[in-house]
Amino acid sequence: MAALRPVLMIIDDDPLITDTLHFVLSKHFEVCVAESYAQLKSLLQQQDSMPALALVDLGLPPSPHTPEEGFKVISALLAHSPTIKIHVLSGQSDDANVKRALTLGAVDFIAKPCDVEKLKDMLLQSLKVQDVELNEVKAELEFDGLLGDSLPMQALRMQITQFADSPFPVLIEGESGSGKELVAGSFHHASKRVLHPYLSVNCAAISPLLAESILFGHTKGAFTGAIAAHAGYFEDASEGTLFLDEIGELPLELQAKLLRVLENGEYQRIGETQTRKSQARIVAATNRDLRAEVRAGKFRSDLYHRLSVFAVHVPPVRDLGDDKHLLREHFTQFYAQQIGQAPFVLDDAAQARWLDYKFPGNVRELRNIVIRLIAKYSGKTLNATQLVAEFDLSEPESSTSGSEPLNINDAAGMTAQAQRHLQRQANVSLDLVLKSWERAYIEAAMQMTHGNLSQAAKLLNVNRTTLYSRMSTTDEN
Repeated sequence: MAALRPVLMIIDDDPLITDTLHFVLSKHFEVCVAESYAQLKSLLQQQDSMPALALVDLGLPPSPHTPEEGFKVISALLAHSPTIKIHVLSGQSDDANVKRALTLGAVDFIAKPCDVEKLKDMLLQSLKVQDVELNEVKAELEFDGLLGDSLPMQALRMQITQFADSPFPVLIEGESGSGKELVAGSFHHASKRVLHPYLSVNCAAISPLLAESILFGHTKGAFTGAIAAHAGYFEDASEGTLFLDEIGELPLELQAKLLRVLENGEYQRIGETQTRKSQARIVAATNRDLRAEVRAGKFRSDLYHRLSVFAVHVPPVRDLGDDKHLLREHFTQFYAQQIGQAPFVLDDAAQARWLDYKFPGNVRELRNIVIRLIAKYSGKTLNATQLVAEFDLSEPESSTSGSEPLNINDAAGMTAQAQRHLQRQANVSLDLVLKSWERAYIEAAMQMTHGNLSQAAKLLNVNRTTLYSRMSTTDEN
């Protein structure tokens, strides 16, 4: 029996280009073509396996003259399949679009027109890198691969050790690309469940029509196409760990059934009256603000509170300080050895710029930058100019971000911060700045108290009614 070919998704609305690519690349890949973001979502739901690769055009309908639909496609593909390797193939190749696409998680940007044979070689090389990364994840889990000596990473490892053997759910929160999947695996491997299965399901990658069957299973004949009985993830996980990634994407109607499992372990296969019991430990992850989703009516409040018995925050790379160097050195040595190329080195000025960069795409962006630098500068020493060419510096700094602690009694320090803000940004609105700070403190207090309004009010030294009123005001804005 012939080996299954890796799935390549091509998202482009030009039939001449897609026909040409399909003809050349179908010899090596199982090619699927979508002309728009909407068509891509439909195709992904029909796939039996995760796509390995994608070629994405930025200019897609309904706005083919702007890159926004293409950026949306990149984010959607990575949410569906975090290990997918995305190459952007587009005529909208100005520097800002290139850097934005790479920051979102694309591994490369190829300007149209392109040499199809070279493109084929790049895709095949990406498959090799993908295989290397899968082996890397397995190896990292064996020795707790959460690298870093910074205080946020020390706190994260301490939480994993503290919560690992508890039977209660864990909610892992963090930005896209920050490594939530690795944290979930670390919970399992640090626990006594390590000898039992560890299963992962991406809630963004399963069709809403099939989600219940995938999670809970079905009996033979339960619906059209159910030609045999099928055990779901809860059953297969047994006494191990079930990781529900992108939990915010779970349909509302399924959230009630998940809540029942979390409360008493009970569930039923579709088409079956027998009640089954799950012994699996649930670890969930999201890059959404589930509190905001609850307020918007998109996520059940009772499920959120049940899932977040233990809430763990994965820090963004911008908060990791010198760990940025540690991560760079780790990925450089690993990929250079696996790909068979000499590592690169940064000179002093380049190292300083590396430390200053915020890495808005987090570990995923950092890793992709390392891979590109190995390909371009194998065995060489980079200067700051060569390094910064790989950075996306178009994103303005958030008024609420920064690694330095805020001291409201330091009038000179706050004045200097305000001056930097006014110098960077034109037409600053004082009202918006004040509202942003207020919203940030309210959100921080709600996170620290796990959504308890009374405790959050005490933390902020206001009464409960005042805090509720201010939360309503900030939500409206």
